[in-house]
Amino acid sequence: IDYTNPLFRFSDGSSRILSIWDQSIPYKGGVGKMPEGIAYGTEYSREAINLALENENPLSVVPSIDSNGHGTFLTGVACGGEDAANDFIGAAPFAEIAVVKLKEAKKYLRDFYFIPSEVPAYQENDIMMAVAYLNQLANVYNLPLVICMTLGTSMGSHGRDGFLSSYLNYISTRRKRVVITATGNEANSRHHFLGRIEGEMEYEDVEISVTEDMEGFFVELWAVAPALYSVAVISPSGEILQRSNTGESAEYRFLFENTVVTVDYRIESSETANQLIFLRFAAPKRGLWIIRVYGENPQSGSFNLWLPMEQMLGGEVFFIRSNPDITITSPGMSLQVITVGGYNAFDNSILAVSGRGYTAGGQVKPDFVAPAVNVWGPGLRNDFISKTGSSVACAIAAGGCAQIMEWAFVLQNEPKLSAAGIKNMLIRGTNQEEIRSYPNREWGYGTLDVYQAFNNLRML
Repeated sequence: IDYTNPLFRFSDGSSRILSIWDQSIPYKGGVGKMPEGIAYGTEYSREAINLALENENPLSVVPSIDSNGHGTFLTGVACGGEDAANDFIGAAPFAEIAVVKLKEAKKYLRDFYFIPSEVPAYQENDIMMAVAYLNQLANVYNLPLVICMTLGTSMGSHGRDGFLSSYLNYISTRRKRVVITATGNEANSRHHFLGRIEGEMEYEDVEISVTEDMEGFFVELWAVAPALYSVAVISPSGEILQRSNTGESAEYRFLFENTVVTVDYRIESSETANQLIFLRFAAPKRGLWIIRVYGENPQSGSFNLWLPMEQMLGGEVFFIRSNPDITITSPGMSLQVITVGGYNAFDNSILAVSGRGYTAGGQVKPDFVAPAVNVWGPGLRNDFISKTGSSVACAIAAGGCAQIMEWAFVLQNEPKLSAAGIKNMLIRGTNQEEIRSYPNREWGYGTLDVYQAFNNLRML
């Protein structure tokens, strides 16, 4: 975050930010300190931030910066103060703020997943540590906590399992805690394939278009237990990596393309025992690559494949017969969290790229949508800019949740209100158009209306 921005200060100029934990700055003394129980990064208290704001060069005291503007913009939308001259006010302008700046993922992980060097990418364990830190900070100050998580991945089963999803579900069951995530912007990326083996079919071909020679990409195939599959890979020149037995791994170098393809079979998690087939393409040549999927048992039916998020690819890669559904990024499939998609509030149309539900298990996601097109917020030069995307919708909804939590806990109107109660309160208050049936994969239960959510309580 740009902690120097006036939107994040009280009227006397002091900071509204309780704490910044910057995972990317090694602890070296000064006004910062080691976060309690955490062995990396540097924590800056409100006192340290205020000391920096009094200095002619604040960054010489607290060197934590926003390198891309994403955090500053979304914090402003969620809980920035009022700037009447620029016709701006955040959704919860008096909320106190806590910030975690994630450190970048380790180089060997970035290399393995072929993530371009200029793209921000983070590790799941660091994200979970960030959530734990915020939860502990809220305990220390005895404050209700809204966690606004506007990042995601296309990796995973898009169901209920996964370490981060499980942890967020746990946090969401704690008193005075709400976690809000965005759906991501993958609906139009052609990165999801829905297949099915049925009847007399021996296999189904999944065609992947690689538009240029590139460093590499990977694909995940997920199947719900007890279904079981195996795969073969066919190169653009027609060379075949024959299917291996499930449970075995295979690596093959295609002669003409000089591409190395690795196939790894796994049974994921003790909770669901779903099947994962992980395929890694190193130095793929342009052309049409085919993954031939075989059903291995009578329970074989539908299966899903996902490519990485658009930003995580070093070139254009997509499924020829793609499906726009089940494109919400993880952890947006977590059942206890509030998952928010985006729509255009100017013409009441869905944001075309906003991730679509449902979960792979058929649970309703997104929960609802919020404004996400040309939303006004703070830039990095103490100016104002507009941004579009589901992250913006998530920030607006986070501010709405903060308003509800102030009413419930700070003003003691409903001190036993749970995260599930807040979610249902917002769902009951959504606006729904007669031309659509609800819930649905694009809009969830409708468009966010915090006023109507409160109005429903008054009408009871």
